[in-house]
Order: sequence, then structure tokens, then C-alpha cells
Amino acid sequence: MVSLAGSQILSPKQRPCAPRRPGHSMRTIRSALLHPDSPPGPSSRPRAAADEGDSDIENLTDSVIDFRLSELAATAGPAHPAAVAKSSSANAAATEMLELSRDFSDYSSFNSDISGELERLAAAAATPRSDAPDLAAVDLNDLESMDLSADAAPLDRVEPFVLACVQALGPDAAPDARRAAAARIRLLAKHRSDIRELVGVSGAIPALVPLLRSTDPVAQENAVTALLNLSLEERNRSAITAAGAIKPLVYALRTGTASAKQNAACALLSLSGIEENRATIGACGAIAPLVALLSAGSTRGKKDALTTLYRLCSARRNKERAVSAGAVVPLVHLIGERGTGTSEKAMVVLASLASIAEGRDAVVEAGGIPALVETIEDGPAREKEFAVVALLQLCSECSSNRALLVREGAIPPLVALSQSGSARAKHKAETLLGYLREQRQGGGGCRAGQGGAATSMAR
Repeated sequence: MVSLAGSQILSPKQRPCAPRRPGHSMRTIRSALLHPDSPPGPSSRPRAAADEGDSDIENLTDSVIDFRLSELAATAGPAHPAAVAKSSSANAAATEMLELSRDFSDYSSFNSDISGELERLAAAAATPRSDAPDLAAVDLNDLESMDLSADAAPLDRVEPFVLACVQALGPDAAPDARRAAAARIRLLAKHRSDIRELVGVSGAIPALVPLLRSTDPVAQENAVTALLNLSLEERNRSAITAAGAIKPLVYALRTGTASAKQNAACALLSLSGIEENRATIGACGAIAPLVALLSAGSTRGKKDALTTLYRLCSARRNKERAVSAGAVVPLVHLIGERGTGTSEKAMVVLASLASIAEGRDAVVEAGGIPALVETIEDGPAREKEFAVVALLQLCSECSSNRALLVREGAIPPLVALSQSGSARAKHKAETLLGYLREQRQGGGGCRAGQGGAATSMAR
């Protein structure tokens, strides 16, 4: 009888395994399957969570592997073109798992069938998508005559043109190509919200921002207007801000063509819909060129500048910047431009600036009180209402301004307005008349701490 005591036959647990690749333990393979997107290096999880995760990895089953293979199969299938950038990482993950599975194919649960499945998936992921748009076949000139209505141009038809425009905006593209691409994105983003959203996620926004500083005025104007159109979609505003567009838009507001300036003002107005952006826009120097637009811009440019200033001046620091930039003089001048729509807006901005002491002093110095009284006397009904609101702001805390108002002969037109104006105008006129009655009881200046030049100097 043969004794097995000295036999060198080893139990299955004692058999030597093939040499493993350094740094790729079984735990690593299983962890890669469960957490394919985890970054390399030490984990930042709390220790208790890490121990629990290790327990799960040790109990990895074939069903979990099958689930991961299903995810890999999904990455090999059709995907949205906006996610094409992710394909390289998917290919690398599939290839790495294929190579690692070969190392363990004889001594682990990764049998030859699974290795074959991984090989098939790796090959599929590496194969270009058959449904990916062929950008080389896209003629961007076709956009000029394309009907971009929703019925005639569904998103899947528009998408190749969007991606081709983004490609043409690349830093290595010729200047003429970049200028034309910006013009086409401007066109694409003009009318439809769904196209603006598509362009916003396509990578066009960060590609447009450098053109805001272009020395080519046409390219700059196209980029400004494209970003303005894109900003009409609310979710694009954060992306435009994150791309660092505010300061370049201010640059275009200072240096661009007349159209670029007014569109830059509108774009900044749109971005100021995010309250946190208002202080940033002011700090980047937007107030002074907006004030310049009040004097030198077209009627439309003046309206855009007025609306943007009003929004920005919700921040006190921007009020101070506007007064320092000389905004009050052109605002008082615009009160006299009846029938254009600028007069009402100018009075609204004046009322905003009059909420700070420096603003009240500047309005009085620029002759704002006589101009506002004249509007109450013979202006249209709507302008009378805005004028009395501005006067209320000037006089509510400053008795010296009330005295000026009385001397300008404001009481008779205010009495008339309190009797025949709109409900709001009547209420404001009655309130202002009440302040003027208080004036008879004394007071020769602005209330301490509330206004006047002395208060301004003490700040």
C-alpha cells in the first residue's frame, strides 16, 4: 500500500497561482467592477464606511459581475453625441478589465466565458458609433436657408450643425471659420428654447468666450450676440458665468461696435438675473461704460443701458459706482426725452440712486428737482407717476430738498395729481404733500445720518 504521507500533492488551497500583475489584487479587480469611476489613490471615505464597502466587495457575486457587464454593454451602444467625450474612458476601462481578466482566467471566478464577453465588449466600445453624426459631411452654409421651425427642423436634424459649429470654434480653427461659426450659433440660438439648451450643453459657450476679446469687430459682435441669445435660456446663465464671460462682456461693452455694446448690455442684464452676479458685474467695471451708453448710444442702446443699470443698482455699491461715474447728469437730461420710453426708465433709475445720500446730492446739483416738477405739470400720466415717486425718494428724509420743491412751485401740480391721477399716483402725491406740510414746522436740512453732503463725507 502506497503511503501518501510524504506525497507532494497539494490541496487546491495550497496550489501556486500564476504570478499576478503588481498592484492588481483580487480586491482591486472587484473594487474596479463595483466602483469604475472612483479615482485612484487613498479613499476619502470614513473608516466605518470603508470597512462596510470592503465586506461587500468580498461577497461579490456573479450577479454583480453580470450587472457591471450590462453597464459596459450600455456604454458600447448608441449614446448622445454630447457624451462622446466619455467614450475614451469607457474604452480604457473595458480594455483594462479585459487584460486583468486574462491574468485570473484560470484561478478565479473570471472564467473563460466572462473573459470572452469582456473581449467582445472592449471591441464594441472601441468601434466608432454607426449613428454618430459625420461632421465632415455637414455644410454649415445650409443653415442660411434652413427653416429652423420646430416642425421643419427637429433637434436630431439641428444637432450635427451645432456640433460642426462647435468644432469650427476651436482654437486651431482659422479666424474666418471661427467668425462664421459664431454667426451661425447666433442664428441657431435666436428663436427656439430647445436649440438654445442643445447649444448650451454642446461646449459652445466656453468656445465663444475668447472671441469677446477679438480684434475682429464682426467676430466680437457675433460672439456677444450669440451669448446674449443663449442667456435667454435660464439654465445657460450659470454656464456662461462659469465660463468666465462677465469680464470679457464688459470689455466688449467698452470696445465693441454700437450693436455689440448694446447687446453686451443686454447680456449683462440677463446674467444679472443671478443675484450674486450683480456685484461681480459692477466690480468688473460695467457701470462706467453703461453710463457712457446713456449719452452716446442709440435709443435702443439707452434703454438697454437704463434697464441694466436699474438691475445692477439693487446693490448699494453699484449705486455708489453709478453716481461716481456721472450717471445723474445724463439721467436728468433723459427726463426731457418725452415719447421715447427713456424718460420713464431714467426717472426709475434716478429714484434708485436717490436712495443714497450721494445720489440725492448729485440729483439736486444736476437740476433734477425742476425737471421732475416740470414732468408732473405737463408730462403724460404715466411719467407723472414716475416723477412723483422720484421726488418722494429725494424728499422723504431731507427737509432742505422739500424746501427746494416748494420753491419750484410743486404744490399746485401735486394737488392736481392727488385728485385726478391713477390710484398709485394719487397716493404718492398725497404722501409727498404730507411731507411738504411737515416742512412748515421747521427743519433746515437733511436728517442726521440720512442724507446730505456732510453725511456723505463722514462715510
